[in-house]
Amino acid sequence: MPDFQLVAPYQPAGDQPQAIDQLIQGIKDKKQHQTLLGVTGSGKTFTMANVIARSGRPALVMSHNKTLAAQLYGEFKEFFPHNAVRYFVSYYDYYQPEAYIPQRDIYIEKDSSINEEIERLRLACTSALVSRNDVIVVASVSCIYGLGSPDDYRKMIVTSTAGTSSSSTSTSAGGSFGSGATSSSSGRPTRSSASGSSCSATRSRPWLTSTRPRAR
Repeated sequence: MPDFQLVAPYQPAGDQPQAIDQLIQGIKDKKQHQTLLGVTGSGKTFTMANVIARSGRPALVMSHNKTLAAQLYGEFKEFFPHNAVRYFVSYYDYYQPEAYIPQRDIYIEKDSSINEEIERLRLACTSALVSRNDVIVVASVSCIYGLGSPDDYRKMIVTSTAGTSSSSTSTSAGGSFGSGATSSSSGRPTRSSASGSSCSATRSRPWLTSTRPRAR
């Protein structure tokens, strides 16, 4: 079971302990749907952070827009500084789908602008999901679209252990978001993307770009 280390200067109070207990019991009872009610500022995020920590399960937190997703991402990173809290939203700053206006016989080409920082965060999220279990993903509805086969992604990962050496890690490690093959001081294997030193990590991940329009 993943070890989620919740860090907060306060403890659950008011109705929060009861809500946490009921949500945890619902998880144990394998309930498909549960609803946490609360007004703005009542500590719903902190309540859910306690549920994640006690359940010990990787979590997907979905938001209906990027603004709220960014806020939740910052809050969960503060609550879980020792775990992998990742951000996964659409990397388009601008997207114009192709269109045709029959009344004027006008064809509008598909156009888009991609945010490279958000793309880096998406790749970091994917890397965490295939390399560790203590992951909390804060995402928009962009996460419902497939990125391709996880097996294909795992084939591009290099595993390294402290005290050992491998020629393959020295030639293929590295990446655009600091994902080079490294080893932890505890001797546990760490994983990295074998994408080379290319600035655009998606260049070595064709399944991420096969359906994406080229930015102009």
